[in-house]
Amino acid sequence: MTPIDLRSLFPDEIKEILLSHGYASYRAGQISAWLQKGALSFDEMTNLSKKQRNELSSIFTLSSMQRVEKICSNLDETTKYLFTLPDGETVESVMLSYEYGYTVCLSTQVGCKMGCSFCASTKAGFVRNLSAGEILLQMIEITRDQQKTKPRFRIGHVVLMGIGEPLDNYDQVLRFIRLCHSKEGFGISYRNISLSTCGIIPQIERLMEEDLPITLSVSLHASNSALRSKLMPVNLRYPLPDLMQVCHRYVEKTKRKISFEYAVMQGVNDNDTCADELIALLAVPLFHLNLIPVNPTRETGFKPASKKSLSHFCHRLTQGKVNVTVRRTLGADIDAACGQLRRNKQLQKFPGELAK
Repeated sequence: MTPIDLRSLFPDEIKEILLSHGYASYRAGQISAWLQKGALSFDEMTNLSKKQRNELSSIFTLSSMQRVEKICSNLDETTKYLFTLPDGETVESVMLSYEYGYTVCLSTQVGCKMGCSFCASTKAGFVRNLSAGEILLQMIEITRDQQKTKPRFRIGHVVLMGIGEPLDNYDQVLRFIRLCHSKEGFGISYRNISLSTCGIIPQIERLMEEDLPITLSVSLHASNSALRSKLMPVNLRYPLPDLMQVCHRYVEKTKRKISFEYAVMQGVNDNDTCADELIALLAVPLFHLNLIPVNPTRETGFKPASKKSLSHFCHRLTQGKVNVTVRRTLGADIDAACGQLRRNKQLQKFPGELAK
């Protein structure tokens, strides 16, 4: 029998498994309490006997990761982490500070298979999904590290916008969201959890039936289907007109706002025609557009729009009744966009990859 990731389970599930192995029901509460404290091994669970701890290690695994790099911005509090997993793979996470508190941006997969042309995550290739426990563990490790210097540090918001496509790992991501919200987890309000997708329509349709008041973010990045197909291969399978239809149904059913992400690229998607096409798509009360100057990476060749061009673009959208904001850039001096640190490490290990 393959051991189960203990950190990915709810207390009732732990209790059920323990009862089936002859343990008293109260042991589940003890184990859940250790998980809530961020226990990294069964040996830490000192109110269990050594024999019980050994037995538990044959029933469960306890997901773990080790921090291998931490980069702090000199411009703000943004901190980027690279973690290695027991199988030797790496994922990264980012801690961001806003006036309303601390936000973490988490990875949901090791690599990404979506193939977006401007994204560093996909350049490093897809390896596997993360378990709910491995996603949660990123929060535990960041909290543990930040509390060394900020004892009252607490994560208030979670953004699933790191490495990977969350809806491509649907079941584990939904389990993570519920664990993160639970009192045994971090107690994060659903309304403070954002999930970003490149537009996998069947999974968006599943999500709208979950009755979870999270914020859905859709990576748009183009104003028409032809351009989007060039930038985002997912559009070939789920074209923009179909995606917009499901987005309209989503807000109608959930009454929740959708945030559309638009990486503004110089000479690619920052002209007046693109702005007018976005107005036709997004001038809807529960649609909100986030303009994000694209993060330049050495392998894509894309450059962010100039400040003048971005300002003009935003003004035209506002005049067209689009709810739009320009996202404040944080951690610009440390390549804070997810995927870049992992890719840099990969290129250091295999420098020939850069030529591909």
